[in-house]
Amino acid sequence: MPTETKFDSPPETQQSRRAARIAARDAIIRSAPKLHTVIKYPHPTLLKPSALVTEFTPELAQFVEEMFDSMYAAEGIGLAAPQIDVSQQITVIDISFLERPEDKLVLINPVVIDRRGKQLEEEGCLSLPEIREKIQRDAWVKVRAQNVKGEFFEVEGEELLARAMLHEIDHLNGILFIDRLSRLKRDLVLRRIRKLQKNGEW
Repeated sequence: MPTETKFDSPPETQQSRRAARIAARDAIIRSAPKLHTVIKYPHPTLLKPSALVTEFTPELAQFVEEMFDSMYAAEGIGLAAPQIDVSQQITVIDISFLERPEDKLVLINPVVIDRRGKQLEEEGCLSLPEIREKIQRDAWVKVRAQNVKGEFFEVEGEELLARAMLHEIDHLNGILFIDRLSRLKRDLVLRRIRKLQKNGEW
């Protein structure tokens, strides 16, 4: 998911946060050992379920760090491995975008085990740039996943974190947020994408 902006804060606060995020992004772009390119719809890797991770190696841990760097460089708050053309069940999330280290979250082979409530909020996607639509999601979820060592854990999230986890888990199952739109709205989005492609803007 792309970076979210909180519109209930004063404009000057929004501007300072935006400036801080740009500075953090630029620093990562300059210093990251390896950045992965985010692929766009309709790349085939985005449209198929990804494979379970079965080997938890130092290389996997390094790849996860590269995913975080790639996510920040793209100004996202979530990134799934299929979005960088790696068809594996790995996603990274940081809804604070480096503001709170404790918000960094790695989900490997995640499964939603409980959910409740509903929320309707606007979403975007790094693999669908310039496209934003309101999507209904669960308001609270509990997810069971593994960390980079293969250890199982559970994490709960509500509001933005719940939405981010559900959005990224969808990616791991070959589902894009536009797939959750009505047929009419999805057709309109696809028509817009085709126009962007035709104009060389996609």
